[in-house]
Amino acid sequence: MTIQTQPIDLYYWPTPNGWKITVLLEELGVPYTVKYVNIGRGEQFAPEFLAISPNNRMPAIVDPDGPGGEPISVFESGAILQYLGRKFGRFYPGDERGRVEVDQWLFWQMGGLGPMAGQAHHFRQYAPEQVPYAIARYTNEVNRLYGVMNKRLADRDFLAGDYSIADMACVGWVRPWKNQGQDLDDFPFLKRWFEALMARPAVERGMAVGQEYRRNLADDKEAQKVLFGQKAR
Repeated sequence: MTIQTQPIDLYYWPTPNGWKITVLLEELGVPYTVKYVNIGRGEQFAPEFLAISPNNRMPAIVDPDGPGGEPISVFESGAILQYLGRKFGRFYPGDERGRVEVDQWLFWQMGGLGPMAGQAHHFRQYAPEQVPYAIARYTNEVNRLYGVMNKRLADRDFLAGDYSIADMACVGWVRPWKNQGQDLDDFPFLKRWFEALMARPAVERGMAVGQEYRRNLADDKEAQKVLFGQKAR
């Protein structure tokens, strides 16, 4: 069993991507220090953060007990989940077949559920003008993806065998289902899974980290300028 001798530094803001990492760290029970990156105030563009996360996105971690006893930084939430799962040997199978099963659903979230739900949030709540086509496009796509999860969970408790980082990656993106224009009652197996995960103490603790900083971006025009007007500059 790997022993974490020093706290992991977690660069974080309370969003579905940030929750992935706090939930896993809480499930693992390893020490970590939260370093808040206020993405609505542009702190993700600070040079010291960009040295860790060159895509100017959180979350990111710095593990002082990295491979060979040397510190390592990791950005991208999926990569962080895989790194921590490998390091601590939990929630990420050690055998190739099991790991592929988890990876499929992890990358499904990274490439599908997260981006599509994020676009649904944007056009339904934050866009300066209503674009009916975009609203319908992304709301319907999230509905399709919920259907994929619902079918998958019809005969199993978790997405990829045992409870894993794939479930942790997805649950935070289902939490704001109302903002995505969805109704969980339309997806009974997904709803069962979601309620079971949200009842886990570690999930509750992970999603509570920084909850006092969450605000409705629809009312914060300055944050919208920072978040939604980025270019290569």
